[in-house]
Amino acid sequence: MPRKILVTSALPYANGAIHLGHLVEYIQTDIWARFQKMRGHECWYVCADDTHGTPVMLRAEKEGIAPEQLIARVHQEHTRDFAGFHVAFDNYHTTHSEETRFFANDIYGKLKAAGLIEVRSIEQFYDPVKEMFLPDRFIKGECPQCGAADQYGDSCEACGAAYAPTDLKNPVSAVSGAVPVRKSSDHYFFRLSDPRCQEFLRRATREICKAQPEAVNKLQEWLGEEGENRLSDWDISRDAPYFGFEIPDAPGKYFYVWLDAPIGYFGSLKNLAARTPAIDVAAFTDKAAAAKAGSELYHFVGKDILYFHALFWPAELEFAGYRVPTAVFAHGFLTVDGQKMSKSRGTFITAESYLKQGLDPEWLRYYYAAKLNATMEDIDLSLDDFVARVNSDLVGKYVNIASRCAGFIGKRFGGRLVADDSPLLAEARAAAGTIADHYEAREYGKAVREIMALADRANQFVNEHAPWELAKQAGAEGRLQRVCSQALQLFRLLTIYLKPVLPKLAAEAEAFLRLAPLAWADAASLLPDGHEIGEYRHLASRVERKQIDALLEANRESLAPAAPDSHSQQRHAERQQHAEEKAVVTHISIDEFARVDLRVARIAAAEHVEGAEKLIKLTLDLGAETRTVFAGIKSAYDPAALVGRLTVVVANLAPRKMKFGVSEGMILAASGDGPGIFLLSPDSGAQPGMKVK
Repeated sequence: MPRKILVTSALPYANGAIHLGHLVEYIQTDIWARFQKMRGHECWYVCADDTHGTPVMLRAEKEGIAPEQLIARVHQEHTRDFAGFHVAFDNYHTTHSEETRFFANDIYGKLKAAGLIEVRSIEQFYDPVKEMFLPDRFIKGECPQCGAADQYGDSCEACGAAYAPTDLKNPVSAVSGAVPVRKSSDHYFFRLSDPRCQEFLRRATREICKAQPEAVNKLQEWLGEEGENRLSDWDISRDAPYFGFEIPDAPGKYFYVWLDAPIGYFGSLKNLAARTPAIDVAAFTDKAAAAKAGSELYHFVGKDILYFHALFWPAELEFAGYRVPTAVFAHGFLTVDGQKMSKSRGTFITAESYLKQGLDPEWLRYYYAAKLNATMEDIDLSLDDFVARVNSDLVGKYVNIASRCAGFIGKRFGGRLVADDSPLLAEARAAAGTIADHYEAREYGKAVREIMALADRANQFVNEHAPWELAKQAGAEGRLQRVCSQALQLFRLLTIYLKPVLPKLAAEAEAFLRLAPLAWADAASLLPDGHEIGEYRHLASRVERKQIDALLEANRESLAPAAPDSHSQQRHAERQQHAEEKAVVTHISIDEFARVDLRVARIAAAEHVEGAEKLIKLTLDLGAETRTVFAGIKSAYDPAALVGRLTVVVANLAPRKMKFGVSEGMILAASGDGPGIFLLSPDSGAQPGMKVK
């Protein structure tokens, strides 16, 4: 049965450009939405600019324009960049809209009626010159822990300490430079700590994030054990001056941007529905109507905002009588050549600069798809691998099939194909179900591997039958037409499977094959006997390394020395230099690396360790032997979810005697500056005992 689906991506803030890190999420979401539409489902993909807040207000003031002018300009820039990468929103709106205001007021009113809004007086820093309360990131001073100067009001970049802005020593306003004063003000709070919210979230989070066990583990960690109350109430108001929506019946008080930002999902849908009669807004927003309609709501977000989308947002919706998300899908961050994006290295790449350099956006769409899976692990844009993979897969495999066979059909047979089935074509059609399952589960990397395996077999078929040789043989005309027809039938099937990832290339292939837009169901059949194709034209070009080098150079910014009188800039430069010095890697020889025996292991059993806060006891199958390893991953994983999973173990690490037993190795996991521990897993096909090298 056709499904009713509303899908969203996190709203980009209207205070900066779209860059390649952002595009991981929007491309991931777009692929999924396109796939659902190809399957014949009613699927609406909406998004909007996140427009409210102090940063937007201050930037507009600095530029001497109204906030409305700033967000209108940024909206055009964002729309341009998304369109450039073929991200096909059904609606791209703005949170500064009457539709979003309607839902914000309605949700707030219902939460207030439910007794979940509370007013409290809090003390904050206040800028006496600008006459405004200061957000944490607009206060600077000396770290109360290590004494480092020029630190923000929420955390120290030098020692990593987190603190309240009122703890800063010698604070100054980053807006005016004035010394801020403490001032009390009434703030409005959503009572997330209310027992009703706690009880609801303990049930709901397991369902909302069930597709990602690591997300469930993190949410349960934030929630705490049964009977604990770790959740804090959420401050949902800000004082004037503030660019946003004024709270009803509270003059001078405005909804904090994090309240109305996700409500912008519904605002964008309502805006779309005003010109799309087929959309029933209530069926996607109202709890009772959504249940009756059987509609689905999916949010694609970065793992850094999982807390908000899987705790605060569902609780807000539930107790306002709105439908909660069917699922929240969190993804990791983007690194470039194994490191965080950097302006000094030219790897902080904007979407605009990529397009201006003339690089094909579908190269990036394909590369991201080949890397993406359903977990929250980060993905790396390895630029050399990017060049090699695009050239090998898209040009050398996929397009190569058509380029080697279409000319013979056009010149020798008037462009007409013969419908000659074969075991290879049957195999390619049968793969539709497996590939569809991978797309549905957001396992795009697995889908791409399946598709490219079919492309390999198609090219092998062409090589074995060598149409260029058949063309020279007398009496081989019929065989030549059958071989080339089968190859182009395979090319059509591959086009169907790649269409969610490569919509523009698929459209060009459809035009060449003289086909209506392909749907997923078309994979069940072949083109009929006598179908006439058009003239083949070049479909894809190769990536040149010099194009990548030009892109990096275009995005590189000079770290010029700070002016002598600019103490703030000087300290920033010193911190940057210190960070880069710390990041220098000491090289090891290949012989030193070879001393580390890394092996694939299957987790045969996993159990909690009584009395240990962080440890899980793992029984590892290394093929020829079994090992016991104690791993400090309890905060991130449920033992039951680990059984059967492949991982990598340091097999020649000296056994370590611990309080709970002897640990006979070490499994490999990754972590970063943000929350989360992520177990390393080899691709399917790896077997226990295999050496990693």
